[in-house]
Formats: sequence, C-alpha cells, structure tokens
Amino acid sequence: MGQAPLMILVTGANGFIGRALSKRMIADGWLVRGAVRSADRAAQLPPGVEQVLIGEVGPGTDWSSALAGIETVVHLAARVHVADRWTEDSSEAHRLVNLAGTERLAHQAASHGVRRFVFLSTVKVHGEESPVPYDEDAPCMPRDPYGASKLEAEKVLRTIGRETGMQVVILRPPLVYGAGVKANVLRLMTIVQRGIPLPLASVNNRRSLIYLGNLTDAIVVCATNAKAAGRTFLVSDDEDVSTPELIRKIAYSLERPVRLVPFPIPFMRLLGKLTGRSQSIEKVVGSLVVDSGRIRRELNWKPPFTMAEGLKETADWFRMAMTRSTGDI
Repeated sequence: MGQAPLMILVTGANGFIGRALSKRMIADGWLVRGAVRSADRAAQLPPGVEQVLIGEVGPGTDWSSALAGIETVVHLAARVHVADRWTEDSSEAHRLVNLAGTERLAHQAASHGVRRFVFLSTVKVHGEESPVPYDEDAPCMPRDPYGASKLEAEKVLRTIGRETGMQVVILRPPLVYGAGVKANVLRLMTIVQRGIPLPLASVNNRRSLIYLGNLTDAIVVCATNAKAAGRTFLVSDDEDVSTPELIRKIAYSLERPVRLVPFPIPFMRLLGKLTGRSQSIEKVVGSLVVDSGRIRRELNWKPPFTMAEGLKETADWFRMAMTRSTGDI
C-alpha cells in the first residue's frame, strides 16, 4: 500500500507565487488546499486546488476550516504594497496583516497539529541595498513598513516554534519574476517592448533576483527537507546582474532592440530626493545582492532554471498577454 498524499495549506494561493506553487505541488502528488479571501479570488485558483474562504487576514481570522487535516502550511498571503513614504497608517496596515495575521495563523496551526510552517519573508528585512552580499546573519534594518512587518513576523514565528514544537522555516527572496509578474518587472518589460529609451547606461550595480520556478522549488524543498526545520534561508538565482544587463537580457528575450542612454547617477539620485522617490531610484541604481550559500550547503538546493530560461518564460507569457489584451498590460 502506497503512502497517503501529503496535505498542504497554501495561503494566498490565488496570487502570483501561490498559483505557481500550487501547480507544482499538485504535479508532485500533494493534496493542496488554497486559502483565499473571497469567492472572486477562489475562481483564480489552479485546477485541483481545494478552496477555502477565510475572509480578510488579520488578528481575528478563523483558520479552523482551512487547517483541518493539514500537515504543512506555506504562508504566502501578505500585504505587499510598498511606498517611498513610511507613514503611521501604512505601518499599521502592514502589521495588521503581515504580523498579527501571521501570528494568528501560526498559533492556530500549532493547535491543529501542523508539523511544519513555511513563511515567505523578504530580503527587505535586511534593507534596500548593501555594498556586500547579505547573508542570513547580516543586520536587519528594514527601510519600509513591508520589510519591518515581515521582520516582526519572523520573530513571532520563531517564538511560537520554540514554544509549540512546530517546525518553522523562513525564506527571504529578493525580487521575483516569472509568468504573471506585476509591478516593477512588468513595467520594465512594457518599456522595453515599446522601445522607450532608458537613461540607465551609466549604472554599474549588482542585483539579485529569483525566477518563480526557482522560488517554488526552494519552497518545496523547505517544506519537505528535514534539515530545513527551524532555519532561515536567503534564496536567489545562480547569477546577479546590473540593471543595464537585466534590461539587455529582457530585450533579448522579447526580441527587441536595447535602448539605453547615459545619464549621471548623482543627478538621478538628486532627482529622486527632489521628487520623494529616492527608494525607487535606488532600486534601479543601487546594489542588492544576497548570498544564498546556506540553503545550497544545508539543503543541497540548486536553482533548477537559469536566468535566461526564466526570462524567456516570462517574455513568452508577456507576449501572449499582450496578444490577448493590450489593456491588461
């Protein structure tokens, strides 16, 4: 008689990462339950995912129906909007979901006998840039409410893990790209596709990214490898790139010409200060590199996809989306 399939709960299963992870785990033979906030979002779940509606994520969320029979939780649901200005309102909004909501889920998961809790955090707990690669022991100095709330949630989860015996695993990825990507990567692809010149030829930085397929693979390893219990891991692709290199790779994948023009970096930073967009400018001109050596050494993990493969898949999705409806882009 074969072993019964493992039952996993994925929160935020209708999102960019959640959909890809759910598909991967179903393909691997897992029984996947997807927790979503509403029926509209449930309609976005991949085929084969058992849906459960939990309403808004926060300190009062009842996770009982979602946790029944669950062995492993992968917690992806989060408030992710990031702005340049750190206000009291934005900080509280992020803490309500990312801290209080996570704490509530973890306590209920432990009480339901969940064995392992995988939490998707962010490299932003360390900061926005560094002249040397971040590793897991680097100081944590988040620069926005999102990073700060994720760091607080990490601390709470470690405490709950120690008190209950539930195995907590924390992953800190950098910028994620892949089919269905939004925000900055989508905007950059749109600019390249339209042939708009970018004043970034003078930028000489290094950035770490991670392809969606590599991230979902790392999550699966963290959910299944016994050595991951109680550990925190930074994770990224096998290569780091400068902003101009990334644009050239995107242009190559989209089969579009590269249009980069030089512009003094100090002027760009000054413009960022004058317009209140300093953090946005630093994401383009500054360096943020992670050292993912720990997960490679301890879990024997290696990214299954190259950056070129990841960007090609992203470009294929982007072209298809544009063909279906330019208005969606």
